[in-house]
Amino acid sequence: MDRYGYELPLLLAGAFRRIIDELHRRLAEQGHPDLRPAYGFALQAIGADGCTVSDLGRRLGVSKQAATKTTAKLTALGYVTRTPDPADARAVLLTVTPHGRAALTESARIFEELRAEWKQTLGATRLRTLEDDLAKLTPSASPTPLIDLPGWFH
Repeated sequence: MDRYGYELPLLLAGAFRRIIDELHRRLAEQGHPDLRPAYGFALQAIGADGCTVSDLGRRLGVSKQAATKTTAKLTALGYVTRTPDPADARAVLLTVTPHGRAALTESARIFEELRAEWKQTLGATRLRTLEDDLAKLTPSASPTPLIDLPGWFH
């Protein structure tokens, strides 16, 4: 049976939501109950070298005010530290704490589990075909540019 055109984005969004919701359910079990999807995008955007609040806003595609709000919450939860930027006295440098790095490491582990579960459900060939087809349809071969997904939804 043919599907309607509007169903494709809903199916893609539903699959995305399912995997992200399950990730966060498992992260909560592993000691990260307050970590939200937007915070994961922010931690990825801050990266290993850190960045300023302005950089974070640009990377996420959100306003500096929204980046500041997210940063404040991540700092309060112990995922990020804020220090004066040695390169610019007016800026604040964000760095991921050991607790934040642990959350990212745990996220990567859980994503591998979830992929293995999808492989079990769909079969190895179908999953690889799905991934290959989706890679052809994304703006880049790397998912990194999609880090601005939170800003795109606003």
